[in-house]
Amino acid sequence: MELLSSAFKNKENIPSKYTCDGKNISPPLEFKNIPPKTKSLVLIMEDPDIPDFVKEKFKIEMWDHWIVWDIPIYIKIIEEGENPSGIVGKNTRGKNEYGSPCPPDREHRYFFKLFALDCVLNLPNTTTKKDLQRAMQGHILDEAQLVGMYKR
Repeated sequence: MELLSSAFKNKENIPSKYTCDGKNISPPLEFKNIPPKTKSLVLIMEDPDIPDFVKEKFKIEMWDHWIVWDIPIYIKIIEEGENPSGIVGKNTRGKNEYGSPCPPDREHRYFFKLFALDCVLNLPNTTTKKDLQRAMQGHILDEAQLVGMYKR
């Protein structure tokens, strides 16, 4: 399975257009080679490079930028600035939307993760990433990752 973007390549810089310094919109994404028995997809965007003061303030280890589940398997492309069909969960800011990169200190890595599941989760949009990951356990058929870099 592959997760690609026409806006940046793996481990390259995310254009500022997709950050808090630009239009604050999600980048275009493309899904390839979805396993045949997949029933739904999950997309998570997270930042593990948050500074200690942010970890302490929010009591987290990672900043969740975008969480979407129950994405239908016929979705192969997410257009720039769009949410895919599916359920958009709460990011770390508590909003059900894409939260763009906006690192306060240095270059950060932004992990876009795609999961193929053997089920549809039917979770409410108030679900946290932790609860989502718990619900996904035992249902992941395959996963793909795309890493983007950004420094202000």
